[in-house]
Formats: sequence, C-alpha cells, structure tokens
Amino acid sequence: MTASRLACLLAGAGLLCACAVAGGGPDGASGQADAADPPVGGNPGSGGRSAGGSSGAAGLGAGGSQTPGVGGTVGGGGTGAGGNRPSDGGSDAATSTGDARGGAGGAAGSPAGTGGTSGASGSHWVGTWGGAPQLTEVANLPPAPLSNSTLRQVVHVSLGGDQIRVRFSNEFGDGPLTINQAHVAVCPASPVDSSIDPTTDRALSFSGRPSITIAQGAAVWSEPLAFSVAALGNLSITIAFGSVPGAVTGHPGSRTTSYQQAGAGNLGAASLAAAQPTDHWYVLSGVDVLAGAGARAVVVLGDSISDGRGSTTNRNDRWPDDLARRVSAGGGPPAAVAVINQGIGGNAVTAGGLGPTALARFSRDVLGQSGARWVILFEGVNDLGGGVGAPAITSAFANLIAQAHAQRLLAYGATITPFGSNAYYTAAHESARQAVNAYIKSGVFDGTIDFDAAVRDSSSPPRLQAAYDSGDGLHLNPAGYQKLADTVDLTLFAR
Repeated sequence: MTASRLACLLAGAGLLCACAVAGGGPDGASGQADAADPPVGGNPGSGGRSAGGSSGAAGLGAGGSQTPGVGGTVGGGGTGAGGNRPSDGGSDAATSTGDARGGAGGAAGSPAGTGGTSGASGSHWVGTWGGAPQLTEVANLPPAPLSNSTLRQVVHVSLGGDQIRVRFSNEFGDGPLTINQAHVAVCPASPVDSSIDPTTDRALSFSGRPSITIAQGAAVWSEPLAFSVAALGNLSITIAFGSVPGAVTGHPGSRTTSYQQAGAGNLGAASLAAAQPTDHWYVLSGVDVLAGAGARAVVVLGDSISDGRGSTTNRNDRWPDDLARRVSAGGGPPAAVAVINQGIGGNAVTAGGLGPTALARFSRDVLGQSGARWVILFEGVNDLGGGVGAPAITSAFANLIAQAHAQRLLAYGATITPFGSNAYYTAAHESARQAVNAYIKSGVFDGTIDFDAAVRDSSSPPRLQAAYDSGDGLHLNPAGYQKLADTVDLTLFAR
C-alpha cells in the first residue's frame, strides 16, 4: 500500500499516529463512513491509519511497559501471577485486587490497594466487558463536543455478578478529562436503546467522591459498587462530563448506539429520547464483576472481524457475543467464563493498522484484563492486506505467545479467514495467508481454532461461503459470526 501520512501527536498517551493509507484496506463495507473500518479499496477516513504503532519484538517484557509509538507507554507495571493488575497507565493500582491468574484468587485475604474484597473465599475481579481504547478519528467524534454534556452508553456483559467497577480512559487525550457524575443502570430493552430501569439506577464514586479528573494519558477505575448485573445483561453507563480534551479516547466500532444531550441532564432518566444518537463509545473502556474463585476470562484479541463489522447494530451478535452465549448456556467449562472482546477495526499485528498494534497493546488489552486465563489471537488479515509477509506476522505471534505464557495465560490461535473476493486479495497475499495459517496449526499455540475451515468455500482462490459473507468478501454476517462461535471447542476453557 502507498502511504500518505497525517501526523497526530498525542502528547498524553505518547503515541504518534501517522494516518491515512491510500487505497486502504477493506476492513469495512463500502459506503459506510466509519474510519475505524475503512471502506473497500478506499481511504480509511480522517483519522487514518496509525503508523509507529508497533513496538516490535524487542523490549516487550512479560507484563512490562511498552512503547507503542514514538515515546509514551501503554500498560505499566508488570502483572505477577496472582498479584496486582498492571496500572494501565498508572491509575489502576488503587482499585485492584489480587488477580489470581494462576489460581491464587487472593487466598491470603488481603486485596491490593482499596478496590475490593478478594479474601479467603477467593472472590476476585474478572473482566466482563471491554472496549479497547484508541484515538477517536475526526470522522467518529461525537455529534457535539463532550464537554458539559451527558452521554449514555450501553454495554453487553458476559459474566454476571453482584459487585461491579467501571473503567474510564483518557489514554489518548491531549489534556485532562473531568467526569462530574457517572451512573449505572440496567438497560431492559432488546434491541438495546437509551432506556433504563430507573429502579436500578446507582451512582458510581471515585475515592468517595462523585467526580474525578482523569489526567492526560491515564485511565481510572470507579470504586466497587454493590450492583446486580445478570450474565449476558445490558448495562447503561451515563456520564455527565465537565471539561473534555479535544483528542477523545474511544472505541469507534461499538455496533451499539450511544446517546448524547447538552448539559448535565438527569442521569437517572428512564430514557434519553431527545438525545443525539451516535454509534460509537467514548471514554468507557471496561467493566469488571467480583466473581467466585473459579471464574476466569477469555480475551479475544482481534480486528474488525472480532469487533463485529457486518453484525447488527444494537443486537450484540458479534462472534464473541455468540461465544459468551454458548459458554453461559452450560454444558462446557466447569467454571464461570467471561468473554472480553478486544477487537479494534482496522487493527494490525505489526504495523500500518488503526489503533495501537496487537504487539503494542497486548500488555494493556490482554495481560491487563482482570481474571484473564486464555487469549484467542484472531488477527493478521490487515497485515496481509497491507503486504506484510508471513515471517513478520509469525514472529509477532511467537512474541505474543511468549508474553502470554510468562503470565500463565494459555494462547489459542485462530486461523485467518479467506478474502478471495475482496480488494485485499492477491496471489502473494493468499500465499502468505496460507503460510500464517500453517504456522498457527503447527502446534506453537496451546490450541487451534480453525475458523478458515469453518467458513471458506472450495473456490479458487478461497473465499467466504456466500451464506456467511456480509457482502465485502472479508467480513462475516450474523450467520457467519454464529458459525465462528460454534466452531470454538468449549473444552479449551476447562484448562
């Protein structure tokens, strides 16, 4: 691909994102202005593609700090087995409990910091939802500035619990961000909308206060809140903002509508029918539940195919959502399993994609997730479409496997699905895909999920089966995403 670059210096997060790749990748469907998922054969939009996002193989210590671009760090302190969560930029430590990746579960009875009750019973924090944060491109900014506005956002959790905490991120901001108030409530609608059950509305707090100012480049957890959320439930988080920087941290590929209105508003209002809708998430990046000793999380590290391009807005039918439903239905793992979707549209493993690369964000988005035990690595198609060769991709995979093993996580590799009828296709790119898939199936991972075999047809070149194709030859439709979820062997999560 021929690069034409727009530089956007993110002083707080330390990421220098060099933008727009001409003739960009087909990480999205034609005719949709979603810069996180550039249209087929077109430019990725105003924010463009981030360069300098790959930290490479060197210097990626297990759970240590990383330099995802020019300067700055993502992640922070290391994650010791059964120890404290990494600080995600220096602000999580005050609310983290013993993480129990290797099964310790805080058995000693003393949680780290002030954030929970991980005592002798072994209860510990487990991530139940995630939205990997990145810089919000100009095309995906909210309808109006977030400063002095109210924003209601809906997330679909996987694992339920009776205590929660919520993570708010200003990691890519270019100045401090103030939350005046934040509330949580159950969203009873299906498909989800701006409505809440007002009887469930509760206020979050931060060190005993309703408000907090999040420093540039940082992220914070709310204090634990006694709040009952059901497995596979929908949670509304409503935020009244004070001052918000011009560079906004968010997750463009929400596939879920958020609702913004001017002024402080009523955070506990039954609905925000007059608010402006926007199909993106902002500032919100994670939800944890306090779960029993046996509960663990599987983290999906991926691109727009995991982020849900081609799924149905507000219906939560991405393949990780479908996998969470399968796990929750029983008959599989013996313990509670959460599914955390850390897909980013347009993301790449090595370089040239949107958001921090998989290499650069692995510490934050996988090792930094509460209660993580397994990671499914389903990424690489944007590297292939950009002309990255198989050796570079497989070398990066080896690096990520080593990082996972150093933190006692099991790493499962998912084969890259075909794109024979997409603009990404060339004979060389297909040859590289075959080589990467052969590596994935060679035994280097702790387990393999053969998504390629599940959804390809027998044509030459290989392409998606028509019944699973969203229409662009790369992304799947809801039936295709259900097929991916059905392909996962649930006994992988009994290990």
